[in-house]
Amino acid sequence: MKSVFFSRFFILLPWVLIVIIMIDIDSKRAIRAPAAGRTGRAQRTARTGAPGTGGTQNQTALPVIYAITPTYTRPVQKAELIRLAHAFRQVPRFHWIVVEDSTTRTELVARFLARCGVPYTHLHVFTPRRFKRTGMPRATEQRNVALTWLRQHRSKRDAGVVFFADDDNTYSLELFEEMRSTRGVSVWPVGFVGGRAYERPLVSGGKVVGWYTGWRPDRTFATDMAGFAVNLQVILANPRAQFKRRGSQPGMQESDFLKQITKVTELEPKANNCTRVLVWHTRTEKPHLANEPKHRKDTVVIEV
Repeated sequence: MKSVFFSRFFILLPWVLIVIIMIDIDSKRAIRAPAAGRTGRAQRTARTGAPGTGGTQNQTALPVIYAITPTYTRPVQKAELIRLAHAFRQVPRFHWIVVEDSTTRTELVARFLARCGVPYTHLHVFTPRRFKRTGMPRATEQRNVALTWLRQHRSKRDAGVVFFADDDNTYSLELFEEMRSTRGVSVWPVGFVGGRAYERPLVSGGKVVGWYTGWRPDRTFATDMAGFAVNLQVILANPRAQFKRRGSQPGMQESDFLKQITKVTELEPKANNCTRVLVWHTRTEKPHLANEPKHRKDTVVIEV
């Protein structure tokens, strides 16, 4: 009887040991799993900080990026703003100045901004109808209102960088890391402008010496609105600098504005001496709404 018992015991013993080992391995994995999750969150936080800033700990020392976005009512407006918010939400020390071309702040934009998760200022100014004709510069009044707000609400004690972020562009997060160190006026390439795959400043010896462009190469500053940033103190030191409505041709507003605050020889090339594209003028396609009824037929009002 004893021999039968011992024979069965030794037959079962290896299987018992295997089960114990498997249970021990599973318990160790369960203990390590939360720690891995925390590491992932820490890595994501570190990536949002500028290089050398030590993650979120020293982010308060970073200059604030003020992104000025003119916008107007149209079918894709909310979709465009949501796309921008997804990028801007990941940028530390960021303040979004959204300016509507409207006589009042619209409920759609107000609701969106309240939930977007990005620090913001919501402004509005209506463009006179005589300035909305085809071929005339756009968003002039909106950008100037944003500049006025900065001059009224920021001072010499505030460190910041001003960037004109139109809502029909696509932005790499690297772009904001590049512009944050702007001391005067910085420049970089822009994709899908001027009838070319990209336009860019030409750089030699760390200085801008010309422009690779497919449209009006005679411009002093042949760059797109998304192709430059300005230190906040430069804006404050030049209180009369603004985007011109009278005397400025379409496509010339950038050059006319920059002439008031800097010189080509003073420009700061970014994006690896202007050899990398970090912003694209993608221009969302207009939606096809040929079957949309003139009078509402749905019984529910849905915001698009």
